[in-house]
Amino acid sequence: MTIRLLLIDDHAVVRSGLRMILEGESDMHIAAEAETAAEGIAAAAKHQPDVILMDIGLPDMSGIEATQKIKQATPACAIVALTIHEDQEYFFKMLEAGASGYVPKRAAPEELLNAIRTAAAGGVYLFPSLAKLLVKDFLTMADERGDEMLDGLTEREQEVLRWIADGLPNTEIANRLSISPKTVSRHRENIMSKLNIHSRSELVRYAIRKGIIKA
Repeated sequence: MTIRLLLIDDHAVVRSGLRMILEGESDMHIAAEAETAAEGIAAAAKHQPDVILMDIGLPDMSGIEATQKIKQATPACAIVALTIHEDQEYFFKMLEAGASGYVPKRAAPEELLNAIRTAAAGGVYLFPSLAKLLVKDFLTMADERGDEMLDGLTEREQEVLRWIADGLPNTEIANRLSISPKTVSRHRENIMSKLNIHSRSELVRYAIRKGIIKA
C-alpha cells in the first residue's frame, strides 16, 4: 500500500528536503503541501492523506491547534509532528491533540520514515528520549511494587530495560552485554510490547501522572 502524505511546514527549504527523502521511498507519495495551518486543514479535507507531517511553529496558528482541527474533521488521518521542539510539554500537547508521533527535525531520515510507517499502520512512534523517561518512570513503579510488574520479562530483557532507562544507545548496551545491536533492538521491541508502554493511551496516562497535561 502506498502511504499518501501531506506536508505542512512554512519553510520551503524544509519541504524541499522532505521531498528529497520521501520521493525516494516506493511506498510513499506526497499528495499535497501547505505553508500555513489553514492551508493544511483545507488540504487534509480535500486529499484525505494517510499521514500528515505537521510543523508546530506555523504562522497563523500552532500545529497543536491545527492537529486538533484536522483530527476532528478527518480522524482517519494520522499526524506526525516534525519540529525543532524536543521538550515534554510540546510532545504531550501534540499527543493530547491527537498526534500519532513526534520527530525532531534533527532526527535521521530513517527515524522519520519509521515514524511515518508506524503511524500509517495505526501505531504510535515513540522517540528514544521519551522512551527513556517512560522506562525510568516504569522502573520506579516496579521497585515500589517489588518488581512484580517485571514478571513477564526475561532476566536479559530486564538488564536491557535498565540500561535503556540510563539512556544508553543500542550499540553501548550491546557492548556491555556482549551481544549484537540487532539483538538489543529485538529485546527493546519485546520489552515495549510486553510492558505496553508504547501505546498512545499509556503515554497520556504517564503525562497526566507527571502533571504535564491535565486529565
